[in-house]
Amino acid sequence: MTEFEFVFILYALVLGLSLVALLSGLGRALELEFAFDAAGEEAKFSIGWLTPLLAIFVMLDLMSFWIFAWTLRDLISVTPATLIGVMAFSSAYYLAARLVFPERPESFANLDTHYFRISRTVFGILIALVFVQWAYLLTMSELTAVLLSPLSVGMTVLFVGLMGAAMIFRRRAVQATILSVLIARYLVLYLIV
Repeated sequence: MTEFEFVFILYALVLGLSLVALLSGLGRALELEFAFDAAGEEAKFSIGWLTPLLAIFVMLDLMSFWIFAWTLRDLISVTPATLIGVMAFSSAYYLAARLVFPERPESFANLDTHYFRISRTVFGILIALVFVQWAYLLTMSELTAVLLSPLSVGMTVLFVGLMGAAMIFRRRAVQATILSVLIARYLVLYLIV
C-alpha cells in the first residue's frame, strides 16, 4: 500500500459519505413529494429549485476535491499532520453536504425556505475549504507556478466571488442564477476544458 492509498482511504470514505448524505436527502425529499402526488392531495410540499441546485453544485464541488487529491498523489506523505488535515477537511465537507437537505423535509412547505436557512453556512464552509486548499498548495514549491498563474487565480477569485455573492444576495432568482453559473463553471471545466 502506498502512502497515498493509506491517506486516500480516509479521505474517500468521508467524501463518499458526503455524497451519500446528499443523495439520501434528495431521496427523502422526492419520496415526500411523490407521496403527496400519489394521494392526490393539494401540494403541501415542494422541493423547489434552490436546494436541488445547491445539491448538484456541492456534488460537483465534492468531485473537484476528489480529483484534487488524485493530482497530489505523488506529493502526499503519511504524517500525523496529514491525517489530521485530511480528517478535518473531509469532515467539514461532510458537514456542508449533510446540511443541504433537511432531516425532516416534511417540516417545510417548500425546501427553498430550508435553503435560505443553511446556504450561508454551506457556502461559508466551502469558501473556507478553498482557502485551506490554497494554503496547503502554496506550501508545495512544485505547484506554486501553476497555482499562481493568472488563469488559476482568476478562476478561484470568480469561484469564491460567486459563492460570496450567494451568501449576500437573498432573492430566489439571483440565487438560482448564481447556482446555475457555479454548476456551469464546473461542467465547462470538467467536460470541455
